[in-house]
Amino acid sequence: MKVAKKVFMTIPLAIVLVVAGFDIWGFFSLGTIDPAVNASRDENANRVVMVFGATGSAGDGLLKAAIDDPQVEKVYVITRRSSPRIDAGVSSGKVDMRLQKDFTDYSSLADVLPEVNTVLWGLGTSSFNVDDATYTRIHVDFPLAFVKAWLAARQNAPMSFHFIAGMGTDGSAHWALEKRRTELEVARLAQNTGLRTFSYRSAYIRPASEQANVLHYIGQGLLRPGLLVITSKELGGAMLEISARTEELANGTLIDNADSIAYAKAYRENIR
Repeated sequence: MKVAKKVFMTIPLAIVLVVAGFDIWGFFSLGTIDPAVNASRDENANRVVMVFGATGSAGDGLLKAAIDDPQVEKVYVITRRSSPRIDAGVSSGKVDMRLQKDFTDYSSLADVLPEVNTVLWGLGTSSFNVDDATYTRIHVDFPLAFVKAWLAARQNAPMSFHFIAGMGTDGSAHWALEKRRTELEVARLAQNTGLRTFSYRSAYIRPASEQANVLHYIGQGLLRPGLLVITSKELGGAMLEISARTEELANGTLIDNADSIAYAKAYRENIR
């Protein structure tokens, strides 16, 4: 009984120490980009936004940010199925949902790709859910096929592609190597065009309030001191802010979680 009691007490302490260690690491190591003060913003940079993965926990918040932005005139949602937020957006007239079965063939979007300014790419899954080949298809083949199709339809700025890669993308695991490959390849495709690509090395992305539960908020509270958490809507705001600052960040810039938090703050200040 005493052994069991000690184990029961030790596990929570170990979790607290691990979280504290991550927070200390994050606080002192993250944050390499400071948003420019009084930066010029192109009000047309996010006029037409396209969102992928809008039914997922991260993509739902990206969509919420795009819908709520007063400078976004139209939002195209490319998806296999709908959601309450997509349905509400369609009813409002701001969202145009395009059902897509094959994410390697975007010929059905030929009529809208020339007008799209900003793409928020939240489409993805955990490496625990699929085999390596399927993971590569989703996280490499899908976005690369889209960027190629988009550039075939348009190359004039402002254009920006925002890809959620995740913290640890510089690692040696299969998922990390494949996401890093996507980061490099989309940046290469964008060279000498009006497109800028950005990859977000986010840590914990808390779902939007409509999807969040108590555990999500507990995780947010534990990781906030280390700048290791951002809400999905805040991440969407950071993406839109970076898009609007057309002269600030170069094609291929990597954005860590603290950077995203900083740009999300700048976004909130700019849309007041």
